[in-house]
Formats: sequence, structure tokens, C-alpha cells
Amino acid sequence: MIIRVKLFAVAQDLAGCEEVSLELKEPVTVGAIRQSLGQRCAALQPVLASCAFAVNNEYADNSVEVQETDEVACLPPVSGG
Repeated sequence: MIIRVKLFAVAQDLAGCEEVSLELKEPVTVGAIRQSLGQRCAALQPVLASCAFAVNNEYADNSVEVQETDEVACLPPVSGG
């Protein structure tokens, strides 16, 4: 199954792209996506543990299952003032 993950903010900067496609075996969970993303883009590893993930515009924990047609987003923490 091919899962497309949209990257935002510092995750996008570190990966050098707006979106990453991952090929994963079913069933696919957010946790599997997080792990595969770190393997695919080593530069993301320092921030992945603190990133939130959203599936179809709803925050999702690592146990949430994802379908190929779902929209997945990786949202790093934001700071500033």
C-alpha cells in the first residue's frame, strides 16, 4: 500500500520536500508510518518523536489504522511568540 504523508514546518525543511510516499504492508498504522518516515528520511528522526500526526484532518495516535486513500499529515511542534 502506498501512503502519502504531507510534511509541514520544520519537518518539511529537514526532509527537503512537501510530501513523502511510503510503501507499507497492511495493516498500516500511524506508528508504522512514523517509523518508516524516520527510516526513509534520516534527517527527520530528531523531531519525529515529538511530531503529531493527523489522518483526514483529525489528530491520530500511533494505533490508528490508515487506508491508502486517507490524507496523512506530519505536524512538528511549533514554538515562537
